[in-house]
Amino acid sequence: MWPFICQFIEKLFRETIEPAVRGANNHLSTFSFTKIDIGHQPLRINGVKVYTENVDKRQIILDLQISFVGNCEIDLEIKRYFCRAGVKSIQIHGTMRVILEPLIGDMPLIGALSIFFLRKPLLEINWTGLTNLLDVPGLNGLSDTIILDIISNYLVLPNRITVPLVSEVQIAQLRFPVPKGVLRIHFIEAQDLEGKDTYLKGIVKGKSDPYGIIRVGNQIFQSKVIKENLNPKWNEVYEALVYEHPGQELEIELFDEDPDKDDFLGSLMIDLIEVEKERLLDEWFTLDEVSKGKLHLKLEWLTLMPTAENLDKVLTSIRADKDQANDGLSSALLILYLDSARNLPVSFILPDARGP
Repeated sequence: MWPFICQFIEKLFRETIEPAVRGANNHLSTFSFTKIDIGHQPLRINGVKVYTENVDKRQIILDLQISFVGNCEIDLEIKRYFCRAGVKSIQIHGTMRVILEPLIGDMPLIGALSIFFLRKPLLEINWTGLTNLLDVPGLNGLSDTIILDIISNYLVLPNRITVPLVSEVQIAQLRFPVPKGVLRIHFIEAQDLEGKDTYLKGIVKGKSDPYGIIRVGNQIFQSKVIKENLNPKWNEVYEALVYEHPGQELEIELFDEDPDKDDFLGSLMIDLIEVEKERLLDEWFTLDEVSKGKLHLKLEWLTLMPTAENLDKVLTSIRADKDQANDGLSSALLILYLDSARNLPVSFILPDARGP
């Protein structure tokens, strides 16, 4: 299948990624791929998990542990600035979800195929001419790390690639599904964190300046920093949309803020299926990957209702908790899909008085 997958990837680059890059910034309006060769080394699938519970009978959900280490040749140019750059090799490792839905009674038995990553994959890119690329106006604030984050997040929920296999399938409903629910995260406090700040060349152990990074898919929240405290109290609230379960997890990492490089203080992974079952979890969790430390979280699973009959009750509850979040807690969700436009008027761009 690999040669045909490569054809699909090239089509994706030229028909989706290239126009998206051109439209993202006026300085990139002449961006184009001059060569796309993904190489002969195919993607490896190291394991497959098939879900049989909590799954609609008209769908099949597969989680693939994928690994790709390939020598490729992708060349690009921005004609306006005579800039050329490219990619010599790519590594990508992570869990890719494949959803086959809807199942139908005629060949090919599957109406469409949706592909995405549940969480940010490990991505490494060996660039050529990256310095030239970062000299382009509009890109000079970027870095290698930021570019990798942008690419990784493009592959992660709620973003997805949906390929229709039959003409009559409702592709918009598959590409932009209604969220399964909303996760309200009360990021409360921590205890007994490691002291990372040192004095007298490391002889005296100090405290830490802890903060947290919370991820659900490509939704990322960062807490405030609590200075010089091993038992910080944040008392912050975040709300994240959950598009897929089973499989999605709440990921939390704690760090000690430093002038040069922030030190790691521990991590936590929580399966959202457990939160949905309990509806409300208020617990102390032991931090992983460190010798000590605990994190106090209160997690609420909120189900989306198709009608507004309970809205007054929800609003009353929200007002009672109004001090819990800086920008208030949500009571309802507005979903807006911008699908397409037709017969737009032609616009003419006049040259700037200072130059073209």
